[in-house]
Amino acid sequence: MTTASPPPSSLELKTRRAQFQTQISSLDTRRRQAVCVRNAFKKYGTKNNPNIILDGLNMTVPKGTIYGFLGASGCGKTTLLSCIVGRRRLNSGEIWVLGGRPGSKGSGVPGPRVGYMPQEIALYGEFSIRETFIFFGWCAGMTTEQVDQKLEFLIKFLQLPSENRFVKNLSGGQQRRVSFATALLTDPELLILDEPTVGVDPVLRQSIWDHLVHLTKEGNKTVIITTHYIEETRQAGIIGLMRGGKLLAEESPTKLMEMHNLDSLEDVFLKLSKRQNMGLRRRSSILSSVTGVPPEVDADDEMSGEFGDNVSISSRRRSVTVNDGNVSDLPPEEKTTSTSKMIDPKHMKALIWKNFLWMWRNVGIMLFIIGLPVAQIILFCLSIGKDPVGLKLAVVNNELNSTNEPCIPTMGCDWTLLSCRYLQHLESTSVTLVPYRNESEARNAVERGWAWGALMFPSNYSDSLLTRFEEGKNVEEWDADAANIEIVMDMSNQQIGQLLRKDFYRSYQDFIRNVSVSCNYSQKVSDIPLHFETPIYGPLDPNFTDFAAPGVILTIIFFLSIALTSGALLLERNEGLLERSLVSGVTGTEILFAQVTTQFVVVLGQTTMVLIFAFAVFKVTCEGDIGWIVILVVLTGLCGMCFGFCIACICDDERAATYLAMGSFLPIVMLCGIIWPTEGIHYILKYFSYILPLTKSTESLRVMLGRGWTISNPTVYNGFIATLIWICIFMTLSMLLLKFKKG
Repeated sequence: MTTASPPPSSLELKTRRAQFQTQISSLDTRRRQAVCVRNAFKKYGTKNNPNIILDGLNMTVPKGTIYGFLGASGCGKTTLLSCIVGRRRLNSGEIWVLGGRPGSKGSGVPGPRVGYMPQEIALYGEFSIRETFIFFGWCAGMTTEQVDQKLEFLIKFLQLPSENRFVKNLSGGQQRRVSFATALLTDPELLILDEPTVGVDPVLRQSIWDHLVHLTKEGNKTVIITTHYIEETRQAGIIGLMRGGKLLAEESPTKLMEMHNLDSLEDVFLKLSKRQNMGLRRRSSILSSVTGVPPEVDADDEMSGEFGDNVSISSRRRSVTVNDGNVSDLPPEEKTTSTSKMIDPKHMKALIWKNFLWMWRNVGIMLFIIGLPVAQIILFCLSIGKDPVGLKLAVVNNELNSTNEPCIPTMGCDWTLLSCRYLQHLESTSVTLVPYRNESEARNAVERGWAWGALMFPSNYSDSLLTRFEEGKNVEEWDADAANIEIVMDMSNQQIGQLLRKDFYRSYQDFIRNVSVSCNYSQKVSDIPLHFETPIYGPLDPNFTDFAAPGVILTIIFFLSIALTSGALLLERNEGLLERSLVSGVTGTEILFAQVTTQFVVVLGQTTMVLIFAFAVFKVTCEGDIGWIVILVVLTGLCGMCFGFCIACICDDERAATYLAMGSFLPIVMLCGIIWPTEGIHYILKYFSYILPLTKSTESLRVMLGRGWTISNPTVYNGFIATLIWICIFMTLSMLLLKFKKG
């Protein structure tokens, strides 16, 4: 039996109220800073072998100042900046940027309130300087006129070449200056610069610092800058010295040198690094004279879990709640409103314009991309499904006196040398007959691979065949045996073996029909008592090309779309272009939809060319509505695009994406009924094949081409439904991965 806890006393309530006020003051102080980082912990690697990048780091960047961020390469500066702009997540700890959380609605990060220059160049090499500015300006909501106005100033200020020069034709230093200018373009409230002065002329470097000081002079702009040049940060309001994932100090440059009685920041950094190695880690507080606010007390950590079930403190929601109803004078939470939409037309305009401009600047690549499926369908139609010709057959004709004697077929109702008459019909099927002297030589030719089969005619073949024909059921057994043609074949190749068997049967049927009709027998006497009427669907003699063409067409469009979209997205991500676009305020959903829009045009061109060559040039059977056929092929290309996006979001580099795409190729080709009917698949794999992206669509396209079925047939519309479902699955996965997979 449990007893209810006594109500809090008046003294306890006053104590709680005082502590809550301290907590609220702490939260309010954090939200008033430009950037506030608390207890930041970030690691990579496995649990047993972690690589710790940030180790309980605390950092405060007040508004209206330049924050110089110093540290050796690999100490975690770039990782921390990526977390600040919302492109990576901490394993633990919290970050406040301009009063909000990175990546949350209304925080301004990502967005035009933050200008970001990453360590990479992160620019489109095929674009001119002006086109680069237009893209990022449009992403920030600027008009072209506003971009041109800023462009003129930035070119003069940073001593850039002509606005029409392509980025790829600039020197490394000029490219970094263009990257820096792009960060300045939108006049952001918070400017984050990762090594902006590397490779810059000393005079221009000083000019850049003077401009940064001017930006922060009125107190409404804040700059975070990382640099290897320690002494140049003397102009910063505050510097943070970082080593091993921790801040060794966070003070004004002058105060740091005074505190340690040293004349240079390099000496200060060296002294603090040695002290850290000795285990004397310390973190200086921010001077009140510099920040304008008193040193902050982390009341969050002190109050965590102190008041039990009656009190809940959530800094993530920026709210403090008391459930006993006795504390009512707490300040209400500031509400952040967001006018952001899932799809911003201005962003879509910038992204689609950028994608089409990239295609135009790489017209050779685009022509190859559109021409490649045409080349593949041409190769397929020319090489797959045609009957082999020139197949050699060994012939031993004992009706002739020697192999040198010509085998001249008889005409009309002449029952002599019927073997030559049959061979004449067989030779018309494009096989090559090679005479041999005896059976052993003919068998040896087949064993050695010189011939695909051997035909042996008995010496009395014609007489025995006539006797068998005339006497019917009364024929002697030895006459019946002598009327047979003995055939030995190499059946290691199923396609060739089945083709030769078909040729043997058909040639014999034509031969015996010709002889019987010439001798005034009824044609039906020589026919096999099976009669095949005109097929309901398809020709009487179907070919493999018509069977495989639907699956091959869809496979070509599907996998080329995978390669196109995954390559484009990985290229942007690995060169830092994707991250920079996302920080500028563009969302992953907008990037995906813009890629879908532009790549859809490419897929449409590929589909048109492939179908023209398949149906108009190579006469692949097409009995269905061409409109629905085009729609299904385009949807399959769209499905491949979405799968490509998914691969690009899963993989970290082109090699892994290539492996994943190649790994998915063979299972799809083998299990989707593309090269062999699904009815022949193992019964367990058959059920698995039903859920693959191309199984239903291949079946749908095949019945439309071969049977002429319409969209009202379940087999047809199931292919459309399955493709649309996979598009939704791949697109959703891509958006989720792009949103949540951050470092």
